[in-house]
Amino acid sequence: MASLQNIFPLVLSLLGLLLLSSPLSHSMSIHDLLRTKGLPAGLLPKEVQSYTLSESGLLEVILDGPCLTKFDTMAFYESVVTANLTYGGLTGVQGMSQEELFLWLPVKGIIVNDPKSGLILFDIGVAHKQLSLSLFEDPPNCKPQGVLEVNAMKEKRFEA
Repeated sequence: MASLQNIFPLVLSLLGLLLLSSPLSHSMSIHDLLRTKGLPAGLLPKEVQSYTLSESGLLEVILDGPCLTKFDTMAFYESVVTANLTYGGLTGVQGMSQEELFLWLPVKGIIVNDPKSGLILFDIGVAHKQLSLSLFEDPPNCKPQGVLEVNAMKEKRFEA
């Protein structure tokens, strides 16, 4: 009986250490995390190296490097993207921009009010833009800026 009493605190200590050493950022992929929060997985590209999520909801995503991808228009991700993650939304977004009429505008927030509507709302500062959720079902490939520019020039040559 005495040995069981000595082992119990040890077991509790080990369990505590395991819980502290396995933060949420390592228990699932960022894309799975987004889905559990009512957001589409394709809001962030495949090239995510890691992420951290604080207890307050601050999300920090580390990418392989700055890169470009395309949804309905071009989107630019910096090496680090941060936002406050809540159910159905990313607010206070930093590190993401969208091209609108030849201007790069920072994305300030992303909200899915009603998943049944099939729409997602992007706050780009000067306006709110509604897009189809289907554009964000799968994480996109994100390429360094120079690679996309070369591919765009090749496509224009084929069109001509």
